[in-house]
Amino acid sequence: MTDKQIGDKVKAHYKSGTYLGKIIEDRGDKYLVEVLAVVKHPIQGDLHNPNQTEGVFFHERKALAFHEKMNVKKPAVHAFESDIPEYKISLQEAVQKYKEKLLQEDTAYNREALLAIERLEKEYA
Repeated sequence: MTDKQIGDKVKAHYKSGTYLGKIIEDRGDKYLVEVLAVVKHPIQGDLHNPNQTEGVFFHERKALAFHEKMNVKKPAVHAFESDIPEYKISLQEAVQKYKEKLLQEDTAYNREALLAIERLEKEYA
């Protein structure tokens, strides 16, 4: 495996979302990556108790913003060769994919997560 270079386009998994961006700094075991697009919207709810709504704090998680920086462990950063889409369009598509997934099954968690993502969608507009 060859090391990635500053300026390289990458796909990076960060917390529960996935983003496209570029490496702006090598920080030893991590890369500092600038967010340029959203691939997968962060998961809503309590990550330590997935799919639960009872007795947990249900977190509302926003996607990282355009040009926001993230410190990502090197194994979670992968080369990306294609064109990076426009941020706002990528965010809308990631939100739509997440909503479609949540609508596939009527559960308490999916209903709560759908409400959270719909609130966020209004903020993103």
